[in-house]
Amino acid sequence: MSGLGEFLRTRRSLLRPSDVALPEFGGRRRVAGLRREEVAQLAGVSVDYYTRMEQGRVPHPSKAVLDALARALRLTADETWHLHQLARPRTRPTGDRPAGAQRVRPMLRRLLDGLTDTPAMVMGRCMDVLAWNEASSALLCDLASLTPGERNLARLTFLDPRTKELYADWSACARENVAYLHLEAGRRPDDPRLASLIGELSMRSEEFRRWWAEHPVRDKTSGVKRFHHPVVGDMELDYETLRVADDPDQALITYAAPPGSPSDDALRMLLTWTASHPADTPRLPAD
Repeated sequence: MSGLGEFLRTRRSLLRPSDVALPEFGGRRRVAGLRREEVAQLAGVSVDYYTRMEQGRVPHPSKAVLDALARALRLTADETWHLHQLARPRTRPTGDRPAGAQRVRPMLRRLLDGLTDTPAMVMGRCMDVLAWNEASSALLCDLASLTPGERNLARLTFLDPRTKELYADWSACARENVAYLHLEAGRRPDDPRLASLIGELSMRSEEFRRWWAEHPVRDKTSGVKRFHHPVVGDMELDYETLRVADDPDQALITYAAPPGSPSDDALRMLLTWTASHPADTPRLPAD
């Protein structure tokens, strides 16, 4: 799904010599970004060694070399972790079974049930929505009306046209999903469910295909999302991703606004309206 060479090439293409205190030499540059010899110089390795890394011909690069490349390419913490995963993939222990269907952890279920006034959901592997509360259905869509296979944040974002109206900054949200799926691909390179999802999105979404080729990498942690909701209009909500320490494949995602803010008032209005109009919860159309 994601190759070391592809990742290294895309990362060096984003840097200019001036970004890393190197002189612009050699006249017109045939490719965007840094040359292989420039990356090798910055990382303290030979050009031949770095070239073989991009070609996938270095089976076990050392941690020191990978850290040097991360510094040379100005990688973020998430990108550095991803680089190590691609270069030194962990093999599945003998006798380990492939990951099966996920079941929501009881504590996450109890936390979710207690968040009656806060849109919240439990996200599993591959960005599947495993559980949700009524407030999240009011904010996003009627999740109960979807099949389990359709309850996937990346799939909804790229394959459902109404999400482009719901998210005021749709392209930013969509790019975040691509970056997170790349992180997931590095973590689980042999996951058939993930491979199938990436293949489907690549086939059916030109935007996903283009952004996937850029190989962005970023974990899903916290931030701000702007909504243009069909019922209450514009809202700016903070989101937080809370992971279980001993089961990072499940995360509780919550949405909220500062108390007393216009977005908080709009969210409360939405939840009140939804409670009195349960049949009118926004539904996303079928494919």
